[in-house]
Amino acid sequence: MSDMTILRIGIAVAMSLLLGAIIYFGRGRKASKRRRDVRTDGDGSDARREPSLGEQLAGSWGQPAGEGSQDELALSDGGPAASELGKRNSDEFDRIVSLYIAAKAGNKLRGPDIVVAAEKAGLTFGYMDVFHRLVDGRPEQGPVFSVANIIKPGSFEMATIGELETPAIAFFLTLPAPLSALDAWDTMLPAAQRMAELLDGVVLDEERNALGRQRIQHIRDELRRYDRQNQAVPLSKPTRW
Repeated sequence: MSDMTILRIGIAVAMSLLLGAIIYFGRGRKASKRRRDVRTDGDGSDARREPSLGEQLAGSWGQPAGEGSQDELALSDGGPAASELGKRNSDEFDRIVSLYIAAKAGNKLRGPDIVVAAEKAGLTFGYMDVFHRLVDGRPEQGPVFSVANIIKPGSFEMATIGELETPAIAFFLTLPAPLSALDAWDTMLPAAQRMAELLDGVVLDEERNALGRQRIQHIRDELRRYDRQNQAVPLSKPTRW
């Protein structure tokens, strides 16, 4: 079995967990699906502790989830985030669009390289200790999209960023977004492609396949329909990098 096949299998398992993590990440939920919030008692007894983003993903990559450390992020209250930049303004969303940057066979994405690539792609480090793309001049509008580590601890801990190695990072945007769906996608895709180039990685779609022109066009068509159905009013788009 090739390294790429193993990576795709791992991402396939992680995808379902990532979706659940994103729901807690934004604390968003669809009323029609009747999702229930998980709460913790003050003393932690007789209640389920909300898993961190990393804990929800760790098992699929061969790492024990274990108990969260003090540095890990509790998705219930935002944890010890360094900034509120990138925090969603709405508690509800109805669609998630995701991409991955995966390391090539035999390689890993290194923490310092991710930080440099994120900066060059116009991302801001902020809420939940992950990277966000904000609307130029309107950071209060929340993230256009966000970028998280695919494995534990999920966040990017700057104190130990020099030690970080990961097989992949995840890009995701939740709709509705501060921009129209199509504009948000047209902001996320170039950023992912730019970071993949800088990291010598591969851009994968949400089905863990290499992202090709036909798939890109299909996604754009779907998001254009979404905008028509929701009568999205585009705001000023972030500058492309």
